[in-house]
Amino acid sequence: MAKVIVVGSGGREHTIAWRLAKSALVDEVVCVPGNAGMANEDKCRSVALSQSYVEKGKNPYVQIAKHEGCEFAVIGPEDPLAEGIADDFWNAGIPCVGPKKEAAQLEASKDLAKEFMAKYNVACPASKTFTSEKEAHAYVDKHGAPVVIKADGLAAGKGVTVAATLEQAHEAVTDIMTSGRVGNAGKKIVIEDYLEGVEISVLAAVSVTPENTAGGKSVIVPFLPARDHKRLCDGAKGPNTGGMGAITPLDDVTPDVMEAFNKSILEPTLKGLEAEKFDYRGFIFFGVMITKDGPKLLEYNVRLGDPETQVVLPMMDFDFFEMCKAIVDGSLKDFSFNWKKGYAVAPVAVSGGYPAAYKKGIKITIDSRAKSIPDSKIFIAGAIEDRRSSSESKDGEHPMITSGGRVLAACAMAPSFDEAWKKAYELMSTIKFDGMFYRKDIGLPGAAESGKLTAR
Repeated sequence: MAKVIVVGSGGREHTIAWRLAKSALVDEVVCVPGNAGMANEDKCRSVALSQSYVEKGKNPYVQIAKHEGCEFAVIGPEDPLAEGIADDFWNAGIPCVGPKKEAAQLEASKDLAKEFMAKYNVACPASKTFTSEKEAHAYVDKHGAPVVIKADGLAAGKGVTVAATLEQAHEAVTDIMTSGRVGNAGKKIVIEDYLEGVEISVLAAVSVTPENTAGGKSVIVPFLPARDHKRLCDGAKGPNTGGMGAITPLDDVTPDVMEAFNKSILEPTLKGLEAEKFDYRGFIFFGVMITKDGPKLLEYNVRLGDPETQVVLPMMDFDFFEMCKAIVDGSLKDFSFNWKKGYAVAPVAVSGGYPAAYKKGIKITIDSRAKSIPDSKIFIAGAIEDRRSSSESKDGEHPMITSGGRVLAACAMAPSFDEAWKKAYELMSTIKFDGMFYRKDIGLPGAAESGKLTAR
């Protein structure tokens, strides 16, 4: 029996912890820092970073893992991966699901990622990189609109602007490079050709090391394709967010589309990881635009996507922990991936005012009807235990208050999309908190993020 540490506090990490806890091989999941949803899961426990035994100057997650007796680690968010948390765990003798620091720069730097794509012939839109705001403005004038402006570094989903006009493009350049809105992430920008099409997300398991490259065991295994809905309002309107809901699988992603994705994006990515001698044992997210000229890669994320994770992981018909073990020990190529039949739909509930300013500390209530909806699950993202109340709810779970913009996802599965959609929104109807807002069209026609400016 294994004891596993999960690093992170969002909906993605709640889903990961929930799946790990389902394994008969896992004794306990220690979530650092975790959230109220993880704390309410069987076999899961949240541990705050502020422990008395944590020494300054040393990785606190590794110290907590050692103190708790954890033998395995799974990393959720991108920031600690970019800072080298996987290296720290491996150096401490704890196997870790998550790429080491060098490989994690594929997400930490858009410029580096574009260089990688060009070097290994990964299908993607053309782009140029700038460190001079003056030169960036001159390029925009010469190139014209529409165009996509991206901050080079990690910007928590706030670093990309799809500019329909020259005015919007110039505003985006100035906003990212001068205003300081995304901090150091905006000192360098990537200006990318605009593509028409429809977006999809492909999450995948990766097992690449110099050792298993030599043994022919390197592999990237794609999961079910999913779709995130990033615009705040119905009909793909309003500001961009971190994700207002997701669905999987996708009826418009045919086997031919996936074959083209494998040949033009996945396979050259694998060759590149091998050629660079990266130690990449973890997950990768391919943000893809399906165009008339085939799939084009928009971005790499070096971890699972959120909220796509909240629909993809529930559809797994295999032991998630066994897959994680196969990732780190080089046996992923021989692992059997089986998927449940049907569909998963998960709208996201957000705090009033999100993605701008919003209030925190608002009480969340979940009606008992939620427990009676089969094949459904509420995944908590931005909520903590309400320590103002010492009482438990009737079902034994601790009360929660909001702590973030994206508060939770209501996921439901069913044999048909229509049934899954109805169940997901029935589940959402059992949840209440002041200012609660959610889209009513996740997965419906016209709701998808697209590369058509008329939909933006």
